[in-house]
Amino acid sequence: MQSAMAAGPALEHETQIFLDLFHQDGLVICARGLGVDRLLLHFLRLYCEPTRLVLVLNTSPAEEEYFIDQLKTENVAYLPRRVTNEIASSSRYEVYTQGGVIFATSRILVVDFLTNRIPADLITGILVYKAHRIIESCQEAFILRLYRQKNKQGFVKAFTDNALAFNTGFCHVERVMRNLFVRKLYLWPRFHAVVHSFLEQHKPEVVEIHITMTPAMRAIQSSILDILNACLKELKQCNPALEVEDLSLENAIGTAFEKTIRHYLDPLWHQLGSKTKSLCRKSFGQNSGWLFLDSSTSMFLNARSRVYRLPEDNASKKKKGLEKTDVKEAKEQKRELMGLISSRKRGKLSLAAGRVLVCASDDRTCAQLKEYITLGAEAYLTRLYNRTFGSDKEASAPGPKNRTEAKARDKSGREPPAKRAKPEPSKPKSRKKKAELTLTQMLNREEQENIKGEEEEEDSEGLHSSQESNGERSEDLPFKLSSSDAYYGILKEPLMVIHPLKGCGDPYALTSVLQEVEPRYVVLYDAELTFVRQLEVYKASRAGKPLRVYFLIYGGSTEEQRYLTTLRKEKEAFEKLIREKAGMVIPEEREGRDETNLDLARDSTAATVSIDTRKAGGQHQKVVQHSIVVDMREFRSELPSLIHRRGIDIEPVTLEVGDYILTPDICVERKSTSDLIGSLNSGRLYSQCISMSRYYKRPVLLIEFDASKPFSLTPRASLYQEISSNDVISKLTLLTLHFPRLRLLWCPSPHATAELFEELKQNRPQPDATAALAITADSETLPERDRYNPGPQDFLLKMPGINSKNCQAIMNHVKSVAELIALSQEKLTELLGNAANAKQLHEFIHLPLTEAVSQGKTKR
Repeated sequence: MQSAMAAGPALEHETQIFLDLFHQDGLVICARGLGVDRLLLHFLRLYCEPTRLVLVLNTSPAEEEYFIDQLKTENVAYLPRRVTNEIASSSRYEVYTQGGVIFATSRILVVDFLTNRIPADLITGILVYKAHRIIESCQEAFILRLYRQKNKQGFVKAFTDNALAFNTGFCHVERVMRNLFVRKLYLWPRFHAVVHSFLEQHKPEVVEIHITMTPAMRAIQSSILDILNACLKELKQCNPALEVEDLSLENAIGTAFEKTIRHYLDPLWHQLGSKTKSLCRKSFGQNSGWLFLDSSTSMFLNARSRVYRLPEDNASKKKKGLEKTDVKEAKEQKRELMGLISSRKRGKLSLAAGRVLVCASDDRTCAQLKEYITLGAEAYLTRLYNRTFGSDKEASAPGPKNRTEAKARDKSGREPPAKRAKPEPSKPKSRKKKAELTLTQMLNREEQENIKGEEEEEDSEGLHSSQESNGERSEDLPFKLSSSDAYYGILKEPLMVIHPLKGCGDPYALTSVLQEVEPRYVVLYDAELTFVRQLEVYKASRAGKPLRVYFLIYGGSTEEQRYLTTLRKEKEAFEKLIREKAGMVIPEEREGRDETNLDLARDSTAATVSIDTRKAGGQHQKVVQHSIVVDMREFRSELPSLIHRRGIDIEPVTLEVGDYILTPDICVERKSTSDLIGSLNSGRLYSQCISMSRYYKRPVLLIEFDASKPFSLTPRASLYQEISSNDVISKLTLLTLHFPRLRLLWCPSPHATAELFEELKQNRPQPDATAALAITADSETLPERDRYNPGPQDFLLKMPGINSKNCQAIMNHVKSVAELIALSQEKLTELLGNAANAKQLHEFIHLPLTEAVSQGKTKR
C-alpha cells in the first residue's frame, strides 16, 4: 500500500520536463492535470539533502503537508521542514544553516532577507509553485528580487498548470518571467507530441454514457438559455463599452462568469444605471425584467409539470412514444453501469470484481448519491418529501432517528463525522453474503420490481444489510484513507467510495484517495477536466493494470458544452503562448546573475547628497541612503515591496505606535477604507492618534482606497439627510478637530503611497529603528512638549493670557490648577514673560462672576 501512495515513477514526458528544467532555469507551464505537483515532488526529492538549502515559495499548508507525506512514504531520510511563527526569530538562522528543503511563509522570508537572518549566499536555489501568481507587487516577487540582489549563483525554477491565467493582459507571461528572473519558457500542453503519444499508449478504457434529456428538461434548459441571452443583450445595450468576447452565452454558462462580470463592472459600478445594476444583482426579490419574458413562463410550466405531473394534452400524448424510447435507452445504459458494482452475473452482463470510485461535483451531490444507492429512489425521495412537507413524526421515520439528529446534519446533507464514523453492529455472515447479491437492486430499485417473489424476499433482506454498512467508514475499510473528511465509504465488498471533485479543504484529497483506493472502475458522475487528465496519468503510471472509466453526461446539455468550452479555452491559451514564445525577445541579463539587470538596480533618487560647507570650498559630499521603519504586520501588504523597489531601505521591527516611521518626526498609520470605518466605530483609531500625537510632531493618517472601485464614506442618499454623530464623516471630522496636528493623506493605490513616501522624505533626516522600537503606549521617554496629558493642556490653552508660546513654561513650573490659582500676578508675569498676559490670566482666575458680568455689560 505504501508503494501505491507514492508518486510513482516518472513518466516519459515528466522525465523530459525534469531534465530540461534541471539543466537550465525557467518557467514550466503544463496543462491542467498533467502532474505539475508530481514534477515539483521530483525536484523536492532531489534537493532533500543537508548539503543544500532550497526554498519553496507559494505553497499552502495543505500542499506542504501533502508533499512531506509523499516524501515520507518514499522513505526520504531528510524531509522538508516548515518555518512558521512557532519558530523564534532568533533561532531561524540555525534552521536555515541546517540545509535541506524549507517551506516558509512569504512574510517570514521577506523579514529574514531584510534583516540578514537567512544566509542568502548559502541558498542553492528557489522553487516557485503556482508561478502564474507572481506579479510585480506580490511578496514572492519581493523575495526573488532580494534573493537575486544577494545571490547571483543560485537557481530559480517555476511551475504552474494554469495556462488560462496568461491569456489576459499584455505580455503577461513575459512580465511573470521578468519577476521570476528566468529566461526559458517550457510549454507542455495536452496536445504536445510527446505527451499525446505516451498517454495514448496507456489510455484507460472509456465508456461514454450520453444520457438523453427528457423533452421537459430540454425545454427548461432552452428557456434558461433564452433568458440568459436576453439579459446579456440588454446588458450590452445599456453599456456599449462592454462589447467584449467574454460576455457571451457560451461563457455565461461557465462557473467563472460572475467573476468576469465583476472584473468589467467594478470600476464602473458608480456610473452604471439602475437597469444594469438590477441585471447584475442576484438577491432574492430583485426582478430585472426577465420574469416577463415568454421563456420564463415556459420554464415554470415545464418545471411544474415535472414535479406535479399535470394532465397530458394532445401534444404531450404524441410525444409519449418518443419519451418511452428515451427512457428505455437510458435504462439500457444504466444496466452496464450497475454491473460494475455487482460481481454477480445477471443475464448476459458480467464484469470482473474491483474497487469503485464515484466522483461527483460537490459534497451535496455525493451525499445524495450515497443515500440514493443505499436507500433506493423511492425511499430517498419519500424522506426528502417528509422532511420538507411532512410532520415531525413522518420526517423522522425514514431518515434520522429524530429531528435533532436531522438538524445536526450540515448544509450538504452529510451526517456529523462522529455519527457517520461509528459503525453499526454487524449482522450474521449469511446476510453479508446476500448483500453482495443485491447491489444492483440498490442502484435502481425500480428496475427490480419485476423480479420473482423469491428474489424479492432475498433482495429485501440484502437491502437492510447494505444499509447497515452505510456507517462503515475508515475503521472498516482494508486501510485507513487520509482524507476521511471528504469521502463517503458506501460498501466494503466490493469497496465503493464516493468523493467530491471540488470543495475539499485538502487540495490533494482526491489524488490521495485515487492512489490509496486504486480503483478498477471510476464513475465520473460529473465531468471535470483536471481529474480526467489525472486519470490518464494515473493509468499511465500503472502500466498493465486495467482501468475502466464511465463518463456520464447529458447529451446536448450545458454540462457538455461547459466541458468542451474548458478544453477549447485551454487549447487557445497554449496556442497564444506558443506564438508569444516565438516572438519573445529576452535579454541575456534577465536572470540577474550580474549587475547589468536593470530590475535589480535601485532608484538613485532615494539617496540624499549632503554638502559640508565648513570644508574648504564646500566640496565634501556625503551620500545618505533613505530608509523607512516598517511594522512587521505591514508585510502582509504589497506596500513594503513597492517602497523597496523605489530604492528605499526597509527596517522591519515590531512597532506599537504607527505603521511606518518616515522621519524622526513623521509617523504614519495606514488604514484601508473598511479598516478605517471599523477603527472609527470601535474607538481604536482615537487611541492610535493619541499615541502618535504624543510621541511625534507630525502624525499622519494614511487612507488607501482602490481607484478602480467606487469610493465613498457616506452613501449618496444620506447627503440629503440630517447630519448624525454616528456617521463616518462626522467621526472623522471630530478626529481632526481633536487632533489639530493630525494630517490625512488619501492614496488611490499602494504605488501612489510609495511615491508619496519618497517625496515626504526628501531633505529630511532618517528615522532611528531603535528609537521607534522603544516607543510604546506606556513609554516614559516623552518629548518635552508632550510630557503632560493632552486634556489639561487643552484646558490651559482656553484661559485668557495663555497661548502656545507660554503654555509650556506654565506646565514646567506649576504642578496643578490649584497651584496656578494661588500664584500672584507678579509670579505670573515672571512665568509668562508678559505683564499683559499675566494680568488677563490673574483677573480671569480671581475676578468674581458678578463683577465680570458687569464689566462685560459696560464694555458692550
